[in-house]
Amino acid sequence: MKHSSNGGLVYSTDGGRMCPGCRQPLAACTCKAAAAPVGDGIARVSRQAKGRGGKTVTLVKGLALDPVALAALGKQLRTACGSGGTLKDGVLEVQGDHVDRIVDELQKRGHTVKRAGGQGVTHSP
Repeated sequence: MKHSSNGGLVYSTDGGRMCPGCRQPLAACTCKAAAAPVGDGIARVSRQAKGRGGKTVTLVKGLALDPVALAALGKQLRTACGSGGTLKDGVLEVQGDHVDRIVDELQKRGHTVKRAGGQGVTHSP
């Protein structure tokens, strides 16, 4: 005896590919519109080396930009620093210690910027 349920996934060729989140055709997906940019609008620039094999990266968090604008800004910052990097989960990563240069570039572009992570410490010989 077979039991059927009406609550399962239904495949159809009418709408093409379907969004798994809202189950609408991809052209009419409401998930992307509901995803607001992550961040409070204050760019927090920090330096991190922990867990990266001794390599230092500069992190930029808190920018309230959509993913496309954030990726474009990341490319501009990497070009200004002459360095590589990536965008992971709304956090820009730029290879190397470029905190000062990134703070200056973000301020030129009109962003509110704060240094994070205690970079005021200097080492004396």
